[in-house]
Amino acid sequence: MKPRLFAHIASLEARARFSYRVDFWINALFGFGVEMFLAWSLWKAIFEASGSAKIGGRDFDGMLFYYLTVVLVGRFTRGHNNEGMISGDIYEGGLNRYLVFPLDYRWVKYAQVIGALAPVFVQVLLFAVIAIPLFGFHQLAGTSLVSVVMAVPAVAIASLLFYLTMFPLQAFAFWADNVWSLMVMHRFVSQVLGGFMLPLSVFPGWSRGILDVLPFRFYYDFPARVLIGEIGFADWGMGMAMALTWCGVMWCVGTVVWRRGLTQYAGVGI
Repeated sequence: MKPRLFAHIASLEARARFSYRVDFWINALFGFGVEMFLAWSLWKAIFEASGSAKIGGRDFDGMLFYYLTVVLVGRFTRGHNNEGMISGDIYEGGLNRYLVFPLDYRWVKYAQVIGALAPVFVQVLLFAVIAIPLFGFHQLAGTSLVSVVMAVPAVAIASLLFYLTMFPLQAFAFWADNVWSLMVMHRFVSQVLGGFMLPLSVFPGWSRGILDVLPFRFYYDFPARVLIGEIGFADWGMGMAMALTWCGVMWCVGTVVWRRGLTQYAGVGI
């Protein structure tokens, strides 16, 4: 797909997303407030029950700041209400119109994913302006211009990897009427093993080698730690190479599932 066409599709999706103002503010205020309140309540109870000043190498304020960073990064990774858009096209017959276009369906949908990130970007800026002063600017001590520059491609790869992993799961709609359970399972597993619900530093030492190889940490933990300055340049390069490798693997898996699924597609819809 030509970059100009990709940008045009993304622009159309961004304008469509901005038209849903009520949904925008509900996600921006209520959703973020609930996530941070739950994090504060959970970790407050854990620190009080353990009696430790630090858990997983972080004190209470550091743990909350890590979770704040993971929440903001996670909004870029997961996008905005994109789960089910591919399976919906298959199940409802909306895929028909894309099959006659001289375009790769996967790139069309990824352009829409990128366009849907426009309101997410505004939300993240709003969250950061409000939340960072509350947590204290001293938490930004490890963050520098270099770490921010390194975090940009890390977050971009996280979003791409998430999309490429979700694609074959949603493509199972060629064979099943409802694949929502697969997406829920993927969301739960990735949030637990990717550092969203719990920092990976609190996991047992024997499991860290496994978690470092799995793709889930590149959704949340890796870009968040890059942003707050906990990952050096050498480890960043190795992490980016591994994340790109996983992108290639998931692209191949998606290609196989997609081609086989098309042979089963009748184009009827509901």
